[in-house]
Amino acid sequence: MFYWLMKYVLLGPLLRLVFRPQVEGLDNVPDTGPVILASNHLSFSDSIFTPLMVRRKVTFVAKAEYFTGKGVKGWLTKMFFVGTGTIPVDRSGGRAARAALDTQLEVLRAGGIAGIYPEGTRSPDGRLYRGKTGVARLALESGAPVVPVVQLNADEIQPPGKLIPKIARVRIRFGEPLDFSRYRGLAGDRFVERAVTDEIMYELMELSGREYVDVYAQKLKTPPPTPVAA
Repeated sequence: MFYWLMKYVLLGPLLRLVFRPQVEGLDNVPDTGPVILASNHLSFSDSIFTPLMVRRKVTFVAKAEYFTGKGVKGWLTKMFFVGTGTIPVDRSGGRAARAALDTQLEVLRAGGIAGIYPEGTRSPDGRLYRGKTGVARLALESGAPVVPVVQLNADEIQPPGKLIPKIARVRIRFGEPLDFSRYRGLAGDRFVERAVTDEIMYELMELSGREYVDVYAQKLKTPPPTPVAA
């Protein structure tokens, strides 16, 4: 109930009025059945505008810490994520990726829409980076079609590190659904999962017009180890 209140009564109408979203290809999202929305990730606001534009509920996962903050800021953060349909996942320990995957599989098996960022983290410079194979595992295990979606200017509206977004028209583009049924039964095959992931990333590159870099974005964000003096 709170999700629908936020989307259609409180947050949604306000954001539409202020940011005047321009959306292409929304009809590519099926009206029924399980769907995976695979998106590039330019800004914190990606998880706001994509669910807002889709007529059905879109479920992303986020680390549980976003739901356990203290004070007014912590409460507002929690309410924001609850209101956008985000599910908390404990991402500590070695089973973090599997926990997120299992959560999204439950959404798909219930006939819902699962949102995922194949790059695994926000782009540090606006370019598109190598995708992690979790999106392929999700597609192969669920059998759901993958709809690629790109944020075209989210990094201009809310650059990384900026809390307050700039008022400008949001631009989003949805591509045609990708069917990977030809790989049915091959979940767990790392070569197949890499091929599926690369196909998804190629579609995101074509839709966005962004430069593709064949390395993981997280590597650019992780500082090198500090040399130990002899």
